[in-house]
Amino acid sequence: MKPGDAFFCVPGANTDGHLYIPQAVEQGATALIAQDGRELPAPPLPEWLRNGALITVPDTMAAMAPMAVEFFDDPSTRLTLAGVTGTNGKTTTAQMLDAIFHAAGHESGLIGTIEYRIGGRPRKAKHTTPFAVDLQGLLAECVDSGATHAAMEVSSHALSLHRADGCRFAAAVFTNLTPEHLDFHADMKGYLAAKQRLFTDAQYMPGNRERANAINADDEAGREIARAASGSTLTYAVEAQADCRAEEIELGSAGTRFVAALPAGRAPIEMRLLGMFNVYNALGALAAAVGLGIPVEAAQEGLSQMDPVRGRLERVPSSARTVLVDYAHSPDGLTQALKAVRELTSGRVIVVFGCGGNRDRTKRPVMGEIAGRLADRCVVTSDNPRDEKPEAIIEEIVRGIPADALPRCAVEPDRAAAIRKAIESATEDDLVLIAGKGHEDYQIFAGGRTIHFDDREVAEAALREIEGKHAA
Repeated sequence: MKPGDAFFCVPGANTDGHLYIPQAVEQGATALIAQDGRELPAPPLPEWLRNGALITVPDTMAAMAPMAVEFFDDPSTRLTLAGVTGTNGKTTTAQMLDAIFHAAGHESGLIGTIEYRIGGRPRKAKHTTPFAVDLQGLLAECVDSGATHAAMEVSSHALSLHRADGCRFAAAVFTNLTPEHLDFHADMKGYLAAKQRLFTDAQYMPGNRERANAINADDEAGREIARAASGSTLTYAVEAQADCRAEEIELGSAGTRFVAALPAGRAPIEMRLLGMFNVYNALGALAAAVGLGIPVEAAQEGLSQMDPVRGRLERVPSSARTVLVDYAHSPDGLTQALKAVRELTSGRVIVVFGCGGNRDRTKRPVMGEIAGRLADRCVVTSDNPRDEKPEAIIEEIVRGIPADALPRCAVEPDRAAAIRKAIESATEDDLVLIAGKGHEDYQIFAGGRTIHFDDREVAEAALREIEGKHAA
């Protein structure tokens, strides 16, 4: 808070913003936006109200978005804004769109899980989709930096908690829907309803043009959203009939090739990104670009020049072993990552993974079953245990591992030790997949204690030891 600021009193899961009104007033708040029915501290409000404004609303989070839109002069209407939602693939698809916009000669901004990038300058992201005041401020910065386009991830939390309210999306991509965030959404029906709002709610539609939707027709939820979506929709698929399809797919350790069958013709696509799921991500970005009228040649160039995304099947540099780091932290994400890496090795697939604490517990045995079935060896470890005991989380994961796979699985609660164990057990023909944290460079323990931890750094250290032994 600074003198002249407005303070939104937001009730949260762990505390309540109304408790901090005295500090906000002391630090110079000019206005307080409070929620109806909440008890407000008596002092020093009476005296402060002579010069300050107290505004009460039914929902402070819902009120924050339109006020932020107005304060920052409605920046999304001055951009060609593309939003990407879905369980998996949001980060990569948004970065693909950003690359395509640049290849087409447009200045572009990026708002996503890994980073916010404005005027070519990256900054660390706090949330996949920021709170409304931060989000509208970032979009305004995009406009001020000269950007005409922007790509952003739109999480289900953001759609449910009004963070993205008032954003006018010229294009919207739906990637897929698989079980995730069920600690927040009541069930899959509620999860789908949150995602679908991006495609049906009038407040997200551009006011001066028709919305361009790109929707995955190989996904059951995608087909449902496509039937309800407002605007012009291009479906994309690998298996189903769709407006945009991938054919002649070649998956390799150096990259991916396929032919995109688009409404205007066929276009060969080459990119350095790995795995079948990136074929889907590329199709989603292509379909959105086509819907926005961007030349296919620019889309081809953007995809071909794009660097691999940090923490998404990212290779750890080494001549000793093949080690990849991936953000896969859901059942579908782990399935797709393990299927992808199977295509990249003639040896064994060894996976290191865990599950986060204080999050959906139902996915833990499911991910254990997936790892036991699709990997040749797995090391079960900690992710971000938060306020749960790592051993308890691991026990729930191990319950799902098939009995015949248990002899091939090991338990090591210390994540660094688990990574070293997996790499040391690998031969030159094997591939080690470190799943769950991807780009994250921290680990969260009880009471919110956070330490620096980067899967890539730990893997690099282990690989250097192996290389050193070989050299000796």
